[in-house]
Amino acid sequence: EDEALDLLVVLGGDGTMLRALRSTLGSGTPVLGINFGRVGFLTTADGAELEAALTRALAGEFRVVELCTLEAAFAAETQAAVNDVVVTSSRPGRMVDLGWQIAGEALGDQPCDGMICCTPSGSTAYNLSNGGPVLMWGLEAMAMTFVAPHSLRARALVVPRGLDLRIANRSKELPVTVLVDGHAVGELQRGEELAVAVGPEHCRLAVLSEVTFFTRYHEVFP
Repeated sequence: EDEALDLLVVLGGDGTMLRALRSTLGSGTPVLGINFGRVGFLTTADGAELEAALTRALAGEFRVVELCTLEAAFAAETQAAVNDVVVTSSRPGRMVDLGWQIAGEALGDQPCDGMICCTPSGSTAYNLSNGGPVLMWGLEAMAMTFVAPHSLRARALVVPRGLDLRIANRSKELPVTVLVDGHAVGELQRGEELAVAVGPEHCRLAVLSEVTFFTRYHEVFP
């Protein structure tokens, strides 16, 4: 059982790390990654360093970073996201119209291809490739970035824990697909809403003692 694990070692890239972090939510088990993938931002060492890294980790030479998650609520269900919650047009190439409000304050409607809501750990994934802000590990915050907004004024926004975002599908014809950590979990029809906020759960990322957010940032994104 996850509850009995002192450390979970993952061999793979960021996709494998994401699945491991999701599977250990609520268990308190720290997850340490050895990169055998392409990017491996969430891992702590490359595959060539496997033996040395394992020896050190098993000797307790690691620290744990608490990573916040997001909670998405729609259709009377809630979903936890480690990386991001994305709303996007159900038909590629067709723009949607999204209404959005934060803490009950309406911020207008935005024609766009979609919107990314991400955690700090997810900020270096789809959010980064879309020009969104990078958030440091440990922040209790959510970044929101529009995908291809049809506007010169649509800017990414970062909000702290406690402020929830509501996204409404204002499109006349198109449903909006909701993705949680890259997996489609449902659709919003016209007039339906999705609520996203920093969630109650935390992931526990284990890294070797000398590894920091900035060492990974400079190594992965030269």
